[in-house]
Amino acid sequence: MDVVNPVVSVHGRVLVERSSDPIGLLVGFHGYAQLAEDMLEQLNQIPGADRWTRMSIQALHPFYTRGDSKVVASWMTRQDRDLAIADNIAYVQTALKGFSPCVFVGFSQGAAMAYRGALRRSSPAAGIVALAGDIPPDVKQDSSLTWPPVLIGVGDHEEWYAGEKLESDVAFLRAHGVRHDLVRFTGGHEWTDEFRSAVAQFLKRVSVGD
Repeated sequence: MDVVNPVVSVHGRVLVERSSDPIGLLVGFHGYAQLAEDMLEQLNQIPGADRWTRMSIQALHPFYTRGDSKVVASWMTRQDRDLAIADNIAYVQTALKGFSPCVFVGFSQGAAMAYRGALRRSSPAAGIVALAGDIPPDVKQDSSLTWPPVLIGVGDHEEWYAGEKLESDVAFLRAHGVRHDLVRFTGGHEWTDEFRSAVAQFLKRVSVGD
């Protein structure tokens, strides 16, 4: 049996809330089984976020949840993973044309896309915020990438992104001389006000080039 992967065009879904005099762009990537609205809501709750234009990019693969038939989305599965990664990177690059500087914010499954989006674009990113999600292997394996400052968030009741996964990412950043901060907060696999405050401080630092 042959497997054929035809190239087609699809339409994405991107939400943008503009600031009248923006410092830059906050671009968000939601988690598994969420929507762009979910991530935009979290971006808007970050203290001082109204000084930034906020963009929330929705994953290209919508599906229905069981039971209530709510529409949600996923960034990819293991099937044809490399093709999906390439499609997602091209999608993000198209959405971000004309925007700079950019800080990339990802939650859970969206954290991997925040890393990819920040590190695969032609102009340097100002920063990366990764909450409860790991650095993807395809990024770790590329020694040519130029890294901006990184903020990692993890709750003290986090179950998925903890232990070896977290330790591996911190060790990687340290070994490669990447400026980074690790924020441990009270909570689980979720956004909290404590972490939003840490993100606000991070944005102040990267926006003035500190």
